[in-house]
Amino acid sequence: MKTFIGIDLGSTTTKAVVIDEARNVLGRGITNSRSNYDTAAAVAKQEALVSARFQLFRNALESAKVLNGGLEGFISQLERDFRLEQFLEQLADLEAVCQRNVEGARFGGAEREVSQALGKVFSLLRREAPELFAPGAKRKSDFFRDIAGSRYLAIGEQVAKESGLRYDMLLNVFDRSIIEVENRIYGDSIKPHLLAALGRTFAALRTAAKTQEGVRAPIQSVLDTPLEETYVVGTGYGRARLPFSKEHIRSEILCHGLGAHVMFPKTATVLDIGGQDTKAIQVDPQGIVESFQMNDRCAAGCGRYLGYIADEMNMGLHELGPLAMKSTKTVRINSTCTVFAGAELRDRMSLGEKREDIMAGLHRAIILRAMSILARSGGIRDQFTFTGGVAKNEAAVKALMELVRENYGDVTLNINPDSIYTGALGGATFAWRAVLEEGKKAEART
Repeated sequence: MKTFIGIDLGSTTTKAVVIDEARNVLGRGITNSRSNYDTAAAVAKQEALVSARFQLFRNALESAKVLNGGLEGFISQLERDFRLEQFLEQLADLEAVCQRNVEGARFGGAEREVSQALGKVFSLLRREAPELFAPGAKRKSDFFRDIAGSRYLAIGEQVAKESGLRYDMLLNVFDRSIIEVENRIYGDSIKPHLLAALGRTFAALRTAAKTQEGVRAPIQSVLDTPLEETYVVGTGYGRARLPFSKEHIRSEILCHGLGAHVMFPKTATVLDIGGQDTKAIQVDPQGIVESFQMNDRCAAGCGRYLGYIADEMNMGLHELGPLAMKSTKTVRINSTCTVFAGAELRDRMSLGEKREDIMAGLHRAIILRAMSILARSGGIRDQFTFTGGVAKNEAAVKALMELVRENYGDVTLNINPDSIYTGALGGATFAWRAVLEEGKKAEART
C-alpha cells in the first residue's frame, strides 16, 4: 500500500502525518523533539505508521461486521493494550540501562544497595503500569520519558527513604539512563506488541471465541499489508537537520499554508503559533502562499513563553488556559518578553492581582503580539484558520476571537483539534503531489 508522509520537526515536538493515494489521513504521530533530530523524525514517523495501522484495523473490522456495534470500544482497548506493551518494553530497557550505569557510578560503596533499590522501584513501576493505561486513566503526557520519569521520581523517593539511601543517588542514575532509552527506535517490536495487545484486549473485553476468530483474520490481513513509504517530505523549525535530500524539504510557511488549506479549503489567512515562532500566512484559493510574516528571533508570545510562565507558576502547561478562563477582571500585561515575564508576574502577584486575572492578561498580550504580525502580513481575511499547539489553549482562542471581532468584524474562525499536525499534513500533501502530479519516484530515508 502506497503512503505519503510529512514530518514537521518543531522546536519542542516533532509531528508526522501519513496519507494514502486518495489523500485520506491514515495516521498521525508525535514525539518530543530531542537533541538527536534524526531520532525524533524516525520516532514521529513510526508513531504515524502505527496510527495508520489502527485506522486500517478499524476499516477492516468495520467491513467484516464482526463486533456488533462494539468497534470503537474494541479499537480503544486495543490501542491502550498496545501502548502498555510498548511501555513495559521500554521500562525493562530503562531498568537494564540504569543497573548498568550503577556499575560505573561512585556511590561510596553503596552500589549494591542502590542496585537493590532500583529493583524495587522498577518492580513497583511494572505493577502499576496497567493502571496508567486503563480506561479513563489521566496522564499529563503520552511520552515515555514523562510518564516513566514522573512515576520513577515519586516511587524512587519513597524507596530511597525506606532503604536508607540518598534520593539523589537514584535520581542520578535515572538522569544518566533516560536519554539512551528515549533515543532508541523499537520498530521491530511493533508487530509482536500488536499481537500481544490483541490477546490482552480479548481478555479484557471477554470476547467470545467465535468473535475472536472473526477479528483475527482482518487484523492479520492488515499486519501482512506492507505500508510503502512512497515519498517523504520534511519541514519545520529543524528541517535543515532532517536526513533528507533538498528535494524532500519544504519550508514550514509553504507546508502550514497548504496544510491549513487541506483542513479548511476556504482558508485565506493562517495564524500558526508554535513553540518557537509565530507565523501569519496569506494563501490563495489553491493553498499557495501569497505573503507571510513571522516574529523575530525572540520567542516572546510563543509556546515556549507559555512554558516559561507555567514553570514560574509551578503549573503544567495544560493548566494555564483553564485557569485564565476563570478570570473576572482584565489585567494589562506590558511585556511578553520571556526574560522579564517572571519579574512582571511576581510584581503583579505582590500587588494582590489574582492568578487567573494575570493569566488572562498574559494570553491577551500574546494574541495582541500575534495580531500585529497578522496586520503586517495583510490583515485577516475570511476564512481565518488558527493552527499550532497554542490553538489548543482555550484562553488563547477566546482572546483571539475577541480581538478579531474588535478589529475585523465577523470572520469565520477555523480550529481543527489536530491543528498541531498542520505542517506535517502540508508536507504529506507535497509528498503526494510529488509522486502523483509531478511523477517523482525518489524516496527519502529517516
